[in-house]
Amino acid sequence: MATRRDFLAFGGAAAAAALLPRKAFATTATGVRLHGLSAFGDLKYKPDFTHFDYVNPDAPKGGHMNFAPPNATLNQSFLTFNTLNSLVLKGDSPPRTELCFDSLMTSALDEPDAVYGLLAESVTLSADRNGFRFILRPQARFNDGSPLTAEDVVFALKLYKEKGHPNLSQALRYMTDAVAVDPMTVDLSFNGKQSAQNILAVVNMPIVSKPFYAANTFDASTLTPPLGSGPYKMGRVVAGQTVEYERVADYWGRDLAVNRGVNNFDRIRIDFYLDRQAAFEAFKKGDTHFREEFTARVWATGYDFPALIGGKVVKREFPGEKTPDMQAVALNQRRPQFQDIRVRRAIANCFDFEWIQRVLFFGSYERSQSNFERSDYKAEGLPSPGELALLEPFRAELPPETFGEAVMQPASDGSGHDRKLLGGASRLLAEAGWKRSGSFVLNDKGERLKVELLAEDDGLVRIFTPWAENMKAIGIDASIRQVDSTQYERRQSDFDFDFNMLHWSIGATPTVDSLEMLYSSRMAKTPGQRNYPGTESPAIDALIVAAGKAGSRNELVTALRALDRVLRARLDWIPSWYLANHRVAYWDMFGFPDQKPDFGFPVETLWWFDKGKAAKIGKA
Repeated sequence: MATRRDFLAFGGAAAAAALLPRKAFATTATGVRLHGLSAFGDLKYKPDFTHFDYVNPDAPKGGHMNFAPPNATLNQSFLTFNTLNSLVLKGDSPPRTELCFDSLMTSALDEPDAVYGLLAESVTLSADRNGFRFILRPQARFNDGSPLTAEDVVFALKLYKEKGHPNLSQALRYMTDAVAVDPMTVDLSFNGKQSAQNILAVVNMPIVSKPFYAANTFDASTLTPPLGSGPYKMGRVVAGQTVEYERVADYWGRDLAVNRGVNNFDRIRIDFYLDRQAAFEAFKKGDTHFREEFTARVWATGYDFPALIGGKVVKREFPGEKTPDMQAVALNQRRPQFQDIRVRRAIANCFDFEWIQRVLFFGSYERSQSNFERSDYKAEGLPSPGELALLEPFRAELPPETFGEAVMQPASDGSGHDRKLLGGASRLLAEAGWKRSGSFVLNDKGERLKVELLAEDDGLVRIFTPWAENMKAIGIDASIRQVDSTQYERRQSDFDFDFNMLHWSIGATPTVDSLEMLYSSRMAKTPGQRNYPGTESPAIDALIVAAGKAGSRNELVTALRALDRVLRARLDWIPSWYLANHRVAYWDMFGFPDQKPDFGFPVETLWWFDKGKAAKIGKA
């Protein structure tokens, strides 16, 4: 791996200039108290704002939502849970434990990279922009009534840096110190290598109680509810089956501008089902009240049950977020058979999206070509001069396709067995040294080319089956292994797979930490990270550095488009498909704002219980 110093030594002058360090928050005032931070440009909301524009500030409190969460973070699982501790790598925790904790600042969902004070009423940047002083709100409390102080903030961040989930610890590696100046003042110091976006990740981290973890082991896998300070606390818990979050009636932060109009339900319940059909049946019966549908067949043919026909259930689409969307397959290059790009291209040729789109997807998905779909970061056409300046120093390392039109995945004839594409795949395997012998291709040692496709549910098995059949047709010994959720997560974390799919969103303003987690050489050997292909590339590492040093959004776009070109040319990830909108169904017992925010869709915090609607459908 080339270090940044190595790169600047042999890179061209234009590329070196692009990567010279810039001061984080170069346009943000220093030495004055700020109510919010943004990596680029001005904040939308002024210091005296009363609520975010995308909420209903008068939303009523009360009622309940039985909720099927469409996304998760850290070690959270959709299918089961065996711990309530989501802050470490060990175990499977339920989604939405984050509702129990507050953070120094919180994101605005109608801005791509803005945060505003939550626990912190203000933040001040040091003159060198590597220090941040936070003044805490004196009313901040944990849910047992104990004060939340600077000592808790310092304790939490240092604890995450040492023992936290890799997503937390990696974001804190630039932090050199955290000091409690007094009970209400925290100073955070950084080493100058951090990007402007790095602090945005740090200030969103949950703050835990120092006294609580003096009496409880932090990194334990445990069903003991954690002590939080957030708008919700743990209620009823049935291990592996049900978790309920109860609204804290006397929550200390309920009247803050950032909290007005949100966290409206008295109770949020999540039930866990081992397969999608069981979860769908629970929704049809009304045991679950909100569901986002990810199975095209069910969306097209399954919503004909009595409650929907009778008007008790609403089926509709909401606009997707303006954030990069990535759904792609990783071939694990830690295994030698996948290190040759010709093998990866041959396997990609076996994916007949057009047939799957027609037969299995009912025409509802789009073919993904990029790890940054739905965003300005997706490369198009020929590289711009700015992109070329970043790419040229690595011309010898990179595939020639990097410097031409952005690589596109081949379209099939939709037959499910495109002879032209499969013939091309066979030639690629032969060029890579895999010769046909009977039903299989063999290397010079007489070993078969084997690919095991890892899946955790029937839906993926159904999609992977035609892909595997096409692999078999060109002599690959392809098989599908379906495992339970716990084993699936473990095998992902340990990089114990051949072929694995990931759906991921890295935010409207991707941070260096999120990019490194997926693509950097350093993460190829770090368990629990998402560099599933095992990518190790000096060019990719340098482009991540360039993104981190971007001093404007235009510079960030240039760096990420260059990165997209490299990823697509190397085929570290095989892009699959994406959905432009949210497909949701819900029992007609909720109110919600007229305008959905551009950068998030947290229905469990933005929606509210409508007593009148609920009474009409018998759900009051």
